[in-house]
Amino acid sequence: MSEYLKENPTRDGMFGDFGGSFIPPELQAEMDKITDAYHTICKSHDFINELRSIRKHFQGRPTPVYFCRRLSEALGARLYLKREDLNHTGAHKLNHCMAEALLAKYMGKKRLIAETGAGQHGVALATAAAYFGLECEIHMGEVDIAKEHPNVVRMKILGAEVVPVSHGLKTLKEAVDSAFQSYLKDPVTTIYCIGSVVGPHPFPMLVRDFQRVVGIEAREQFLEMTEELPDNVVACVGGGSNAMGIFSAFLDDPCAIYGVEPAGRSYETGDHACTMKFGKPGIIHGFKCNLLQDDKGEPAPVYSVASGLDYPGVGPEHCLLGAKGRVNYVDANDTDTVDAFYRLSRMEGIIPALESAHAVAYAFKLAAEKPRQSILVNLSGRGDKDIDFVVDTYGLPQ
Repeated sequence: MSEYLKENPTRDGMFGDFGGSFIPPELQAEMDKITDAYHTICKSHDFINELRSIRKHFQGRPTPVYFCRRLSEALGARLYLKREDLNHTGAHKLNHCMAEALLAKYMGKKRLIAETGAGQHGVALATAAAYFGLECEIHMGEVDIAKEHPNVVRMKILGAEVVPVSHGLKTLKEAVDSAFQSYLKDPVTTIYCIGSVVGPHPFPMLVRDFQRVVGIEAREQFLEMTEELPDNVVACVGGGSNAMGIFSAFLDDPCAIYGVEPAGRSYETGDHACTMKFGKPGIIHGFKCNLLQDDKGEPAPVYSVASGLDYPGVGPEHCLLGAKGRVNYVDANDTDTVDAFYRLSRMEGIIPALESAHAVAYAFKLAAEKPRQSILVNLSGRGDKDIDFVVDTYGLPQ
């Protein structure tokens, strides 16, 4: 592990000026218990062995790195995908959900609770709950319930209670609000399994560490395939869990790293969720990060074609890496994202999640700027959940 990962976060959960824990005292006591459990249980031989077995025999890890031959010929650069869409349940989310549920089991918790936007985290947590025989409650905005209907059905089949959230914009931020309120009613027997590298300490650290398997595998696989490191590493960023998972393995390497945020419809109208580009420091959901804010300093309304990216905040570690200049935070708009969705589908036979398609769209731009270089994209999820919405909204390309 690099010195950076050992030093970040600090003991109190800070990534430079970001992170920490800004929550009520009664909830802080429970967070302290989770932190203590993580540093003891999760470092134990039994926990690690059980998690490794789950990843191999249940999740199907390691997921492969795939060379996009046809697209590479068309682009003039070498495009590779880390195929997290092949992880069980169809996204990277199960990496930390199985680990969080295993931690809950060791702590004697009976119930898992979480928010979800695109539904991938909700499906993954419902899967983990079914595996361990735990209760599961998933909060989801009504807008996202309509957009991501297949994932709602999957959660219910797996035995989760899906709680519709009808206030505000009825999307991811409001789902987090609702889940926190429910968690506060019974934090003793329940664990809140936050869906990204956000929230109060220890969750930005905990989720990053459980997602590091993506980067560790990808780095080893890429070296084995090419005998060199990738020139560029690209991942989409909403809260930023898939990005931190793959970025963490390359921070000490001479690779350019790009986090791709959703530019949505327009910068000018505010129909976007480019937190790193336009946000300023603020506190949301118990932690400090760059935050898109309105004139009153409250979290601003945000938008993305991808339900998993429409969050006004971002993981505190991304804020640190952006401030240090180690990661380049860029963006892709809806039009380019949907084009990438279809282009990857038709040229490589891989239908990506709309979230992941943001990273693919930027990789296409990067290929034009850096011909002959290698580009490794974290394909964080598959697009089954998005196909009805995309076709109904944008139609099939001619």
